[in-house]
Amino acid sequence: MTQPSISVVMAVRNGARFLDRAIASVLNQSLQPDEIVLVDGHSTDSTAAIAKSHAIIRYVMQAGRGIADAYNQGIQAAQGSLLTFLSHDDEWTPHKLAIQAQFLCDHPGLQCAVARTRFILEPGESAPPGFRSELLSGDHPAFIMETLMARRSAFEQAGRFDPAFTSGEDVDWFARAKDRGVGIGPVPEVLLIKRIHSANLSLTNPDNNQAILLALRRSVLRKRQQMS
Repeated sequence: MTQPSISVVMAVRNGARFLDRAIASVLNQSLQPDEIVLVDGHSTDSTAAIAKSHAIIRYVMQAGRGIADAYNQGIQAAQGSLLTFLSHDDEWTPHKLAIQAQFLCDHPGLQCAVARTRFILEPGESAPPGFRSELLSGDHPAFIMETLMARRSAFEQAGRFDPAFTSGEDVDWFARAKDRGVGIGPVPEVLLIKRIHSANLSLTNPDNNQAILLALRRSVLRKRQQMS
């Protein structure tokens, strides 16, 4: 059986502080991806120089604004049949791609795989306000972009990311995927190390709670429409 091609999409804005470590966690995979598509959201630091120093990275300047738009541009540019996503401040465990690619091969009826994550607090930093400190103990199931490996059909069925969301775009996408019957299987292993620090946009954006509530309300409306 031919090994499917794998694309890694990275949406980055001013990520120079952690970017080298994130890229290294991709380059150290036991199953190498075919490409890394890095969509730069108009960085003003050395993000572009770091990205361009790696031959495997296809550097793309973001045309629009926001994380949802960056993901969509990355999906459009990517050429792989399997799509994965990594934030500039997180790291994958060494067998992430191999384990999930094999999982999807073994489960052809599923379109996506997610996994467990371990949260770590960046040395010298305090957790952002509202972060649940119990997440720093053990590992946890995580339906987030950084644990996702998806066949292209998942985005054809669930749609792309909604640019109306300035945060919580992943919550909205996973809700749509579930409502539209996209098969998502959990891999019971830790495949992501998620770094917690004061600049975590996914944790510190003041619009997070409202975005999550909006995504859930839309899901309720979809289910009502399906039942009517």
